[in-house]
Amino acid sequence: MSGAPVIDVQGLVTRFGSLVLHEALDLRIERGEVVALVGGSGSGKTTLLREIIMLQRPSAGAIHLFGEDVVGIGEAAAQHLRRRFGVLFQMGALFSSLSVLENVKVPLREHTDLPLRQINEVAALKMALAGLPADAAEKLPRQLSGGMIKRASLARALALDPELLFLDEPTAGLDPISAGALDELVLQLRESLGLTVVMVTHDLDSLWRTTDRVAFLGERRVLGLAAMRELVRDPHPLIRDYFDSPRARAAATAYRNP
Repeated sequence: MSGAPVIDVQGLVTRFGSLVLHEALDLRIERGEVVALVGGSGSGKTTLLREIIMLQRPSAGAIHLFGEDVVGIGEAAAQHLRRRFGVLFQMGALFSSLSVLENVKVPLREHTDLPLRQINEVAALKMALAGLPADAAEKLPRQLSGGMIKRASLARALALDPELLFLDEPTAGLDPISAGALDELVLQLRESLGLTVVMVTHDLDSLWRTTDRVAFLGERRVLGLAAMRELVRDPHPLIRDYFDSPRARAAATAYRNP
């Protein structure tokens, strides 16, 4: 990790009427990290992710993505930045009437001038990178398992060779084996493609297994930002209570003493 941060959030404020969700929130994510956003319900994790990827505008503050302030950015500049990151949305967000292959081809059709033959080749490569079998190409999303839907969405997120990958609850709804396999895939992709990964997750196993650092949101800001081994020892009451449930303690024991 070196040079300017990939993401630099400074003094972020998010208001919805009288509700203040974020206030003076700061967050810095370095190149090559896997960072998770965690916190209790209503702490603004997904909203923060949406603001970083320019789907929602904050009330005040600055968000620098690859060194560019995205708050109030023009559409042409925003489109250029969007080509540099991919997003796996919580429910997959696949087009239900398109096959898996056609879903993966959508960003390539919209953002490149590649000939169709090359688009097909790139899409097939991204499917393979995401661990999808070749026979999944012509299937519709409704014919896929939950884990396969996540992988298809991941393949689409990788279509434009992003430098940065956002994952919104990537293992939600998956059985433990499928969730573990997806975690391992994320780590392999980070290693092989040099990705920076930012995820929103409640999956305690994923937090221990995949992250370099975890940002804990609470009281309208980032209360703690550290590796899991350090964060679980943070004395702040919100952080301590979050990681003090039986499930959280069991996960901590498993990964501290494999």
